[in-house]
Amino acid sequence: MNQNCTLPPFHLAIPVDDLTQAREFYGKLLGCAEGRSSQDWVDFNFFGHQLVAHAVPERISATNQSLVDGHRVPVNHFGVVLSMNVWKELAERLEKECVEFLLKPQIRFRGQAGEQATMFFCDPSGNAIEVKAFAQIESLFAR
Repeated sequence: MNQNCTLPPFHLAIPVDDLTQAREFYGKLLGCAEGRSSQDWVDFNFFGHQLVAHAVPERISATNQSLVDGHRVPVNHFGVVLSMNVWKELAERLEKECVEFLLKPQIRFRGQAGEQATMFFCDPSGNAIEVKAFAQIESLFAR
């Protein structure tokens, strides 16, 4: 990965069953600034990326799982790669707020290419989120 490369922000639209809860979770708990919105959707600045929460009546589920480094993780998930310091601060904040983790904050692939800090949790609508960090960002795509 070229450290001088500036990646364009991604756009991701997700279903939520309650926009008020989405605003509390993404806006207040995760600290994502709110952008445009309507009665049916809300834009969030998800660590520099555009995340749009669309109101839908159905509940989401993180039941389909895959084995990664000895842990079961939800197949359907999205996330972000943060700096290690920001990752640690977020992990501490989520633990302090008693967020229920699907996979508690930890280091995986320890001592291997791609060693990373990771954590999985769900938003109030059941969307699975992975937040990770690398001590050396150039190992993001290591094999």
